[in-house]
Amino acid sequence: MRLRNTIQKQIVTQVIHDADRPLTIHEVLAEGQKLLPTLGLATVYREIGRLCEADELRTVVIANDPPRYEITKHHHHHFKCTECDKVYELEGCPKELKTLVPKGFKAQSHELTFYGLCRVCA
Repeated sequence: MRLRNTIQKQIVTQVIHDADRPLTIHEVLAEGQKLLPTLGLATVYREIGRLCEADELRTVVIANDPPRYEITKHHHHHFKCTECDKVYELEGCPKELKTLVPKGFKAQSHELTFYGLCRVCA
């Protein structure tokens, strides 16, 4: 079954691809409505679900926050601003993290989130 490529779907995809950080559903909606004021919340949910199923997006989970979505790419970490609540990508991964795993254990994955003030809020 081929999915129709509507302008609404194109807008949602564009907003996420153009973002420099992971976005919540409501951030995608707000940015999308700047381009298409009639864009609806249900359409945003459907398109994000479709992109996640296609493995084009991944969900960023931060404790006590709504899920955010970003383009699926290489391993990286995140920084959450405690003032504006925006989340930013941090490139790279410290190799020293492997030394924290107890002897005899085998880590399969990890998530690391820093908290503080972003450049704008600092």
